[in-house]
Amino acid sequence: MNNNDILIRLRYALDIKDVDMLKIFELGGNPLTRDELRTLLTKQEEDLDKDATCDLHTLESFLNGLITFKRGKAPAKNGVEPQPTFLMTTQGNVNNVLLKKVRIALTLTSDDILDILRLAGVYASNSELSAILRKEGHRNYQICGDRYARNFLKGLAIKYRG
Repeated sequence: MNNNDILIRLRYALDIKDVDMLKIFELGGNPLTRDELRTLLTKQEEDLDKDATCDLHTLESFLNGLITFKRGKAPAKNGVEPQPTFLMTTQGNVNNVLLKKVRIALTLTSDDILDILRLAGVYASNSELSAILRKEGHRNYQICGDRYARNFLKGLAIKYRG
């Protein structure tokens, strides 16, 4: 699953309009024009248009903006605004970061995520989910496969769109 596909599925699952998408990108520190957004939200074939591909920074800035959009700005500590964290270093950890940041944005518990996966027909244990949500480098860290991410987004669509 590529980053454009993740963005498209997340937008559909949460029923986010174009205006809100632009605002979310702006909150994440990556303002886009309407045309750039439309280009990102089109299905991309593997080698057709590299300029229209959603890179790691663009996807993560959307996820950071989604957290701010759903939960509000984080309070300043000692007069210093907290900077959003960028955890996506390789294409291999995109799904893990996706689950973590959507969990934060929607204030989901581990049980909520397991229920969302069950809606999509995937039955995972609490320990499997815990391994996926751990910090990269932890001895029990597990890479989240496309199957879990795809079904998580499918379950979100079922839960939020009916």
